[in-house]
Amino acid sequence: MRAKITYAVTAAVLVVYFVLVGSRGVLLIQHGTVLTVTFGVAVLILPVIGVWFLWQNTRFVQRANRLAAELEAEGGLPVDELKRTPGGRIDRDSADEVFARRKAETEDTPDDWRCWFRLAIAYHDARDTPRARKAMQRAIALHEGRPVSV
Repeated sequence: MRAKITYAVTAAVLVVYFVLVGSRGVLLIQHGTVLTVTFGVAVLILPVIGVWFLWQNTRFVQRANRLAAELEAEGGLPVDELKRTPGGRIDRDSADEVFARRKAETEDTPDDWRCWFRLAIAYHDARDTPRARKAMQRAIALHEGRPVSV
């Protein structure tokens, strides 16, 4: 729940920022000189890119959450079996051990979105966010029946 609130607050702050930047871009365009119009258009491009990125990220999170809910209903969510340091951080060797099992599971059944979902969690626990995101994207694509790029 805390993550959802943080995400919503961050998204709201970004939307306010996009509106403020966009309004500055409009003011520059209204000024009417070649230079200010050029800068105004350039400034308006930033909020457009930001809104697109925010929309894509929101869709990704919603799809991943749907997969998590479905996997939880099936009883297939990975159990947190990771050892932790006294400070609460995940022990690297423990994360590597779980990752190796998840990777082998995914290699055995590469068309099962559930395996890719669990692999994404293992990548995340191993602090490899880019690969975690790619594994989750693959899980989503497999779940939705979309073609998966290799």
